[in-house]
Amino acid sequence: MVDFAAESQRTSDLRRQQTVTGITANLRRIRDRIRECEARSGREPGSVTLLAVSKGQPVEKLAAARREGVAEFGESYLREALEKMRREPDCQWHFIGPIQSNKTRGIAENFHWAHSVERGKIARRLNDQRPAGLPPLNVCAQVNLSGEAGKSGVALADVEALCREIAALPRLRLRGLMAIPAKLEQAGAQRGVFRPLAGEFHRLRRIFPQLDTLSMGMSHDFESAIAEGATMVRLGTLVFGPRM
Repeated sequence: MVDFAAESQRTSDLRRQQTVTGITANLRRIRDRIRECEARSGREPGSVTLLAVSKGQPVEKLAAARREGVAEFGESYLREALEKMRREPDCQWHFIGPIQSNKTRGIAENFHWAHSVERGKIARRLNDQRPAGLPPLNVCAQVNLSGEAGKSGVALADVEALCREIAALPRLRLRGLMAIPAKLEQAGAQRGVFRPLAGEFHRLRRIFPQLDTLSMGMSHDFESAIAEGATMVRLGTLVFGPRM
């Protein structure tokens, strides 16, 4: 007689092992590519941080990446992220999705970073709702590089004013700029889009010396982003595979 429960458990264990093995191999390839990009661009080894975008991924995959030394994870869906935090508390959590007013309290109370601040109103709510017992929330101002009406982010010409608003809030710590440009296939075109943001980042550092984070580059364009000066790349599919 077939023990269906035991067979199901064996199948589950095998899938879990395949997942862990796959993520281990993925991370080895990604880290090698990041190191190669740093070297080609004359960057210091280790100057680029990997942010593993775990949104839409099961917590088991996140745990596998955590065991491989990944410490920083990006989430876009508040309820999903809070459940993962309960199960994997020893991580740095970055909110990278659009921030609506009804989500600010949950982000302010639970995350270490918010990458997608595009309005002073949202910055003020995050500041006011950040618990006094926690360190200031690390914040990046999101820039709309493509000028698309439906895409989040402030215009490049307006980012300095937004940075001034963020920097004046005591429960926030202005760290840098973030962008999600339109998807382009050619490396030259990708670099051309990233270059103005990098230039603005370096200009703003003269005004805000605390700026140290240029969050740009995803699975399809992170090598171009590193070549243009990214200090943090947000990789999901390359780490975890397709979202479920």
